[in-house]
Amino acid sequence: MNRRSLLGMAATGAAAAAVPIALATAARAVPVLTGPRNRIDVHCHHIPDFYRQSLAEHGIDSAGGKALPAWSPQAAVTFMNRFGIAAQVVSISEPGVAYLPTATQRDAMARRINDYTYETLINGSGTVAKRFGGFAVLPLGDLDDPAEIANARAEATRAIKQLGFDGVGLFSQYRGVYLGDDRLKPLMKTLNQLGAMVFVHPVTPVHPDLGLPAFLFEFPFDTTRAAVNLSYHRTFTLYPRIRWLLAHAGGTLPFLAYRTSLLQYVTPIMQNLGLGVLDEQNLDYGRLFYDTALSPAPSAMMSVREVAPVSHIMFATDWPFSAQVFTIPGDPAPQLKRSFDSTELRQVLHGNALTQLPALRKRLGG
Repeated sequence: MNRRSLLGMAATGAAAAAVPIALATAARAVPVLTGPRNRIDVHCHHIPDFYRQSLAEHGIDSAGGKALPAWSPQAAVTFMNRFGIAAQVVSISEPGVAYLPTATQRDAMARRINDYTYETLINGSGTVAKRFGGFAVLPLGDLDDPAEIANARAEATRAIKQLGFDGVGLFSQYRGVYLGDDRLKPLMKTLNQLGAMVFVHPVTPVHPDLGLPAFLFEFPFDTTRAAVNLSYHRTFTLYPRIRWLLAHAGGTLPFLAYRTSLLQYVTPIMQNLGLGVLDEQNLDYGRLFYDTALSPAPSAMMSVREVAPVSHIMFATDWPFSAQVFTIPGDPAPQLKRSFDSTELRQVLHGNALTQLPALRKRLGG
């Protein structure tokens, strides 16, 4: 396939149907949730008390420039009930466990968080029963330490195979080392073997201080950096069974999909960077998945639709960090109706998540 053909794929997402996973899911009937709670929220966060206390002990009281919000299992259920959400797939926001000074501490905290998530939420009883899924946090901070990568591989396997997590969460970068870096190859191999859903969430990068909080624009930019780095380091081809879910509609990736593919035309730079020949999977952002968190407006959704099929878009809220956005009970994202017809909207609100997250679907009785 020539470069011009590849460039066209990058711009339109036309190669999405070539991905085996996408074909397999498209062949199934789209799951349907009925009743007033018909949404699956794939991007929301939990802040266990012991984790909040640990953050405070290390001088951390905010994430993305926002103060850490209040959170409890019951508050999450109340939010879901007010906004027609059947279940949340929770994850830890920045800084994950990277703030802890040693690999041993990071490993212990990740395991403690994941055990809590499983025991209290995923396998919870009473009012929280069948209301939660989860993306496991991995014990990562120092990617130069092979033992830490080994710990992350072990925890990913334990979380998915033993605890029944719906996937794992990774951050766009760890201390300036972005996803796609060779140091993460052993972990990618394990996630590929697991066929894992990997939720990519941004962290605050080092950048000029404009006096504005990172969640406004630096978060989306950092997701984009990670996705482009993954692409040019051929991660999508080398590990095709990993399914990547990008936060906040992929950051700016859909808008920049064409432009970020142009490096393939500049062979000397590719060679100087040690980058190999790309193929359609690397240049096709249509194989990735995108959530709608804080991005339900047509300006974002129509851009995503230009690079990915509707089957790769999933509803999300980013609660509780977004709590101020959701004040009037009812439809939490009415803007989505401007970008999707009724059939497509059912896919986005719950069908796609239940298709891609079979453990959650089973938990909900599907």
